[in-house]
Amino acid sequence: MAPKLSVQAPRGVVMIRPHHFSPNPATAHDNAFQAQDSERTAEAIAQAAYDEVSRAADQLVAAGVTVHLFEDETRETPDSVFPNNWFSTHAGGHVALYPMFSPSRRRERRSDIIEMLKHRYRVQDVIDYSGLEQDAVYLEGTGAMVLDHIERVAYAARSNRTNEVALERFCTHFNFEPVVFDAADRAGRPIYHTNVLMCIGTDVCMIGLSAISNPERRAEIAGRFADTGRVLVDLTHAQINAFAGNAIELDSHAGRILALSSRALRALTPDQLALLVEHVRPLPLDVPTIELAGGSVRCMLAGIHLAPRSTVAHYPDNLPRHASEAASIGI
Repeated sequence: MAPKLSVQAPRGVVMIRPHHFSPNPATAHDNAFQAQDSERTAEAIAQAAYDEVSRAADQLVAAGVTVHLFEDETRETPDSVFPNNWFSTHAGGHVALYPMFSPSRRRERRSDIIEMLKHRYRVQDVIDYSGLEQDAVYLEGTGAMVLDHIERVAYAARSNRTNEVALERFCTHFNFEPVVFDAADRAGRPIYHTNVLMCIGTDVCMIGLSAISNPERRAEIAGRFADTGRVLVDLTHAQINAFAGNAIELDSHAGRILALSSRALRALTPDQLALLVEHVRPLPLDVPTIELAGGSVRCMLAGIHLAPRSTVAHYPDNLPRHASEAASIGI
């Protein structure tokens, strides 16, 4: 018997393979997770990132996950490898497009990806929040929010990338309860994206509770997860810095897997890993070059929570993104 599907864990993902990857200097000022590599040339870094995405996509496919892999051949979108920030998909056929904090990231929105989703999956509507950028109101998708699709809760850490007005609007449209909190790293700097400190699965949650600044809010959030019956794996600051929270549970024909980076897996203790493997099969992906940009595996995978069409004519997923193509979507 095939394993029961989980509303929390998508069975398909969108990935972007960059041809000219580099850590983005335009986003470094509020992303303390970014790092520089002075040992390699820009060309070597770009090639390594290309190879890491290629291998990760192959591993996911081998594990039974549907991967829609798109190319980015431009030099204008250094963070395009992280598509989960500019769009998300939701059960019932809904797609959301998000307002991005950095102007350099607004060029990542791609009409070809949305058209692919409409062609291969049942899409009823596309709600576009990107116009909020004109009012300096930002909400960077499932980086800014970590969604509990089962309990209908949107967890969000305040930052330049997460505006409460936009969050409230999203939650009203998509029927989520917003839970907003302050989170900081060990140096007291606000954590730029919620999904670097929290991963919610069907039966397990990994979260850096010590990063939540307010003790009462911290206890409340821990209690919420306890009330859902999930096993809670509490992450240290060092584990957060190793991207242990930047993971995503995915469904496959062989059961649920936890996609995370090799670095993140190494950061977990044997006791934490023992808790995880009772519910998911860890799938480590080696992406050290991608992690220079301040994100990891969760950021690389835009989950597809849409019902597939029963019959689909041929549609080319793997179209190159040329500089001449439109960089934004008007929907």
